[in-house]
Amino acid sequence: MTTTEDDVWAPEACTLPTVERPLRLAEFDDLFATALRGQQRMSATVLRWDLDPAAEATARDLSGRESRCCSFFTFTFDPGDGVLRLDVEVPAAHVDVLDALAGRAAAGIRS
Repeated sequence: MTTTEDDVWAPEACTLPTVERPLRLAEFDDLFATALRGQQRMSATVLRWDLDPAAEATARDLSGRESRCCSFFTFTFDPGDGVLRLDVEVPAAHVDVLDALAGRAAAGIRS
């Protein structure tokens, strides 16, 4: 059996129905393309995004829904001066998912 990008994004712990997974990825891609100003890898298990503050409602909604289907994610928001900081944390067992998310985000910044 080969591993696909969707397998990395949707480990066994994910309860999002398979048919909805491409839609969720598209929502993240849209957030990255429209609101992501920067990203830093704080540690192997923590990723930090700087988002346009105008995207706060969208980012909170998306992260809330993602937490419900992939309970291993922890999303922490910190509104700052001119930027909305969002830390995404996973346990060590799910670093591969965080790596995939970081890669998608980096592609969105370059777009």
